[in-house]
Amino acid sequence: ACQFAAHSIERSYKAVVWGVHKNLSGDIIGNIGRNSRNRKKMAVVKRGGKHAITRYKVKKRIGTVDKYWASLIECRLETGRTHQIRVHLTSIGNPIIGDSLYGSQQKRFSGKNIPQESHRALSSLKRQALHAYVLGFIHPVNGDKIRLTSNLPDEIKALL
Repeated sequence: ACQFAAHSIERSYKAVVWGVHKNLSGDIIGNIGRNSRNRKKMAVVKRGGKHAITRYKVKKRIGTVDKYWASLIECRLETGRTHQIRVHLTSIGNPIIGDSLYGSQQKRFSGKNIPQESHRALSSLKRQALHAYVLGFIHPVNGDKIRLTSNLPDEIKALL
């Protein structure tokens, strides 16, 4: 719990999101609190909430040069708030594909420039296209740095 509080745990995620953000990397900084219209959702809030920072980098654009419809994004958390990545990516206009709670903008993208084989991958996706791929921490007994990695699941690879 101590490493969580000190924000010394390395946490990296990969997400496939709708669209490609105009900035290929950056920080999303915005306090996260309860959504005023839907108490089950979190949101970036102007007043109150908890300080949150997500560092992101576009790793791959999906589609063809003039018709990119999605992108693979790597996110590193500076803070760990409830639904932080989902809320922050939605707040910059790039909701995670398959996110039924925060992906309401999904309708905006459906059908646009998406090739047939990608439609098949999208329709077979039964989860959010979000994957924790690195967890790093200091071993509490011997002090060694532990870094665990996990490959992308096949259903997310299919989108790429």
